[in-house]
This record gives sequence, C-alpha cells and structure tokens, in this order.
Amino acid sequence: MDISSLRFDDKGLIPAIIVDEETSQVLMLGYMNEESLKLTMKRGKTTFFSRSRQALWLKGETSGNYQHVVSITPDCDGDTLKIVVRKDGPACHLNTDTCFDREPIFIGEAPGFSLEGLMDLLRERKANPPAGSYTSYLFEKGLDKILKKVGEETTEVIIAAKAEDKKETVYEIADLAYHVMVLMTQAGISLQDLRAELASRHVVDKKVKQEKMT
Repeated sequence: MDISSLRFDDKGLIPAIIVDEETSQVLMLGYMNEESLKLTMKRGKTTFFSRSRQALWLKGETSGNYQHVVSITPDCDGDTLKIVVRKDGPACHLNTDTCFDREPIFIGEAPGFSLEGLMDLLRERKANPPAGSYTSYLFEKGLDKILKKVGEETTEVIIAAKAEDKKETVYEIADLAYHVMVLMTQAGISLQDLRAELASRHVVDKKVKQEKMT
C-alpha cells in the first residue's frame, strides 16, 4: 500500500476502523498519523496516535490485548482505513470485546435481520421493557420461566425432526434459537462468547485430526 496516496486530515491524522477477522465485528475506532501507520505495518500490530496525549501508543502494550494485523484497506476516498485484526483480548478499555458494546440509541422500524441485531433488540427489551411485549414478559418472569420455554421448544424441535418434517423443524429450531438467545441475554452471554467457545473447539478438533493422521 502506498501511504503517500492516503488523505490525512489537517492534523495529519486518518481514522482507522478496527474489525475482528473472525466475527467481522467492529471493535473500535482509532486514529493514526503517518508514523503510527508505518509502525503498524512494520510490527504487524496496531499502533495509534492518541489525540488527548499527543503521543503514539501500541494497542495492548499495557493490557497485553494486542491486535495482530491481517489487512489494511483504505476506503474509496483514501481518507479512512479498515484494519482487520486477530485480537488477543478485549478491544475496549472497559474490558469488553468491542467499544460499541452499548444499547443502541435508535433501532429502525425495518432493519435488515442479523443475529447481532436481534441480540441488541433483546438487550433493549430487558433494559426498557415496553408493555405488551412477549420478550419483556419473559424477562419479567425471570430465569425459571425462560428455562421452561427453552425446554418446551427443545421438545418441539425433537418432535418435528423425528417426523422428518423439514419446514416444521426449521420453524421450531427458530423458536428454540430465539428462546436460547433470551436466555443468553438474561445470563449476560454474548454471541462473541459463543463464537469464542465454538472456535476453541474447532482448534481442538483440528489438532485431534492431525494426531490421527500421524
């Protein structure tokens, strides 16, 4: 990448959007000057310019939560960077995976569906329960009610699958997935927690396969 083609602002800075390679989740927004960008490329670890301290800082130097650079891509105007990383730990100084781990201040009436969007909605329903909402009702009744519904939906999935009815099985799995996500929200479990657990099992599985081959 030719740094000279980038458009730094009048303070010599360019915003860098940090994205998790594994989940495609936006982790944080930082700023780089030409020197910190060159260091990032040389070290393979994100290095930013602190606007408050007016100094360079290597992400993870104090916490150990380094961000290992996978790729750096400028946008169409060359005035913003997207940096894909493999992270060693939480990206935020509050010890959360992402700096954007807060309740949304606005949810549109017809957003495109995503599991992340559904989790955001569930967290919003738990924090600010609207009257008449089934999700709010589950949170109001608490853990025992939520666990009961998870059990009931699991049974429905088994019945539909045993009948080899694909359409009904998909429907019941969707019901189960929703109630499991309600349980996750109640228990403070994030999608990232689930991804991390599955990823750790995948690594172990690969190791077992390699051992069998040898």
